[in-house]
Amino acid sequence: RFHHTSISHLFSCSKTVSDEKYQDPFQLGRKDLKNLYEDIKKELLVSTAELKEMCDYYFDGKGKAFRPMIVVLMARACNIHHNNSREVQASQRSVAIIAEMIHTASLVHDDVIDDANSRRGKMTVNQIWGERKAVLAGDFILSAASVALARIGNTAIISVLTQVIEDLVRGEFLQLGCKENENERFAHYLEKTFKKTASLIANSCKAVSILGCPDPKVHEIAYQYGKNVGIAFQLIDDVLDFTSCADHLGKPTAADLKLGLATGPVLFACQQFPEMNAMIMRRFSKPGDIERARKYVLQSDGVQQTTYLAQRYCHEATREISKLRPSPEREALIQLTEMVLTRDK
Repeated sequence: RFHHTSISHLFSCSKTVSDEKYQDPFQLGRKDLKNLYEDIKKELLVSTAELKEMCDYYFDGKGKAFRPMIVVLMARACNIHHNNSREVQASQRSVAIIAEMIHTASLVHDDVIDDANSRRGKMTVNQIWGERKAVLAGDFILSAASVALARIGNTAIISVLTQVIEDLVRGEFLQLGCKENENERFAHYLEKTFKKTASLIANSCKAVSILGCPDPKVHEIAYQYGKNVGIAFQLIDDVLDFTSCADHLGKPTAADLKLGLATGPVLFACQQFPEMNAMIMRRFSKPGDIERARKYVLQSDGVQQTTYLAQRYCHEATREISKLRPSPEREALIQLTEMVLTRDK
């Protein structure tokens, strides 16, 4: 049921943005994200020099700030939809900061779990300072995010964003597990993808919509947009693990196979090469498994099928956000779905 023949409608989302209306999301969101990393560092006021150095390591201002940018664009789009206000509230900007902090803490912890040695083209925190200190640094960033969240003083927002932290943990547990039943595998993979990647974007979007507009329909639009974009983002990430070179990606390729993970391209390839089932069950642990699995994926249409699936999620995100009143920010969020699909790192 994951073979999609009607490709034409998948690309229709690109037609929604006419050339005159084209908005570069990064340009549009830049004003609200000015000094983002300085503000994050203010949240991380620490007594010990080493902990400060570790926390500052990933907040170097070189990240794309993809998540905070979606959050501030969503805030503006919802504010304009509600009462034509073009300003981002301070509490909405705080949500963007908190989202980036939670995301970064999860990266620090992920790198420990995966024993990763590179991230964003440089050595990981666990490689430099060791696993124990890396775990504590991730915990510290999460605690600082929690303090910032409490300062917003809105119980609905606290509830929505603490759900993200729960989902991250549950998603990591799902990733550690493996489904024996082939039919359950794809659902397991998509649930893991939602919890580990999309929940943060979905719930952050929902949080700023709650702060900007009282209409529950708008909250649902914001949530659905974030969820669909988040899943598409991860699907493309899983594709790039097979198609991009390590230098370009900033981390080793075939990393997921090395971790024993069967992502979208592998699960689709398995339909054409059933002999991969045994490899999936033993988490590509036998000598030669990783190379063979990679070869099967590239011989199959696994990469193409995963890309089509990502296009479907982006199409759904566009359909949702198009329910809001037109604004440059709404158009930028539509444009962002295109960027998610065409990125190469």
